[in-house]
Amino acid sequence: VLTEDVQAYVKSELARPRGEGGGPGFNLPPLQPVDFAKFGPVTTQPLSRIKKLSGGFLHRNWVSIPHITQQDEADITELEAFRKSQADEAKKSGTKITMLGFLVKAVVVALKQFPEFNASLSADGESLVLKGYFHIGVAVDTPNGLVVPVIRDADRKGLLDIAKELGEVSTRMRSGKIAPVDLQGGCFSISSLGGIGGTFFTPIINAPEVAILGVGKAVMKPVWNGKEFAPRLMLPLSLSYDHRVVDGALGARFISHLASVLTDIRRLVL
Repeated sequence: VLTEDVQAYVKSELARPRGEGGGPGFNLPPLQPVDFAKFGPVTTQPLSRIKKLSGGFLHRNWVSIPHITQQDEADITELEAFRKSQADEAKKSGTKITMLGFLVKAVVVALKQFPEFNASLSADGESLVLKGYFHIGVAVDTPNGLVVPVIRDADRKGLLDIAKELGEVSTRMRSGKIAPVDLQGGCFSISSLGGIGGTFFTPIINAPEVAILGVGKAVMKPVWNGKEFAPRLMLPLSLSYDHRVVDGALGARFISHLASVLTDIRRLVL
């Protein structure tokens, strides 16, 4: 190895765009094939097309974005009571009001307060593209894998409109009627596992977005109110964000603000 070789390599690395994936440290040796059948009976099941496509993107996002996951809980006792009180009225129009609709609206409120989360890094990694629109991606579990359709202009839609759209798009995704435009243009994503269970987790950022919200199952807990412990319905929140764009203090402020909006839904109209 000559001095000129080292200088050429350093020059090429310095010329690489900062936002480009890969780089030093990711040239790992491949996994060696293993004959699992020699240890016992096995069955080979091919991955679905969706999993094959999403797997590469998830891997790229995980290794190329410095993830930080901030966690908190939101007191949704009053929110859940309000949701249930409106459920029967919504059913008359064929709409099911779920917690996810409130989450979409609350996220929009938080994004307006913290515009750095409603942004993307430029291709060269040198600047931040702040977006003047609010398209929210919502992870949908389908028989063939996870897809993230986008609810466009969520800031301009009412709760019933969003609830209806969520129901329609979920049905289309699960029946395999997925168009590329359904998955494009998202600003921020929500992955809600509350209907299945679990508490906190680390959702992977859906690049080129800079953050994603993971939501677990709400649980009734005793919470100290200053005088006594009272039963409150607490919703676990996990916010993963790109540390190149968002530092820890801003991440904590965002998730705290989001939790306060969910706790007092009157903030949705401010």
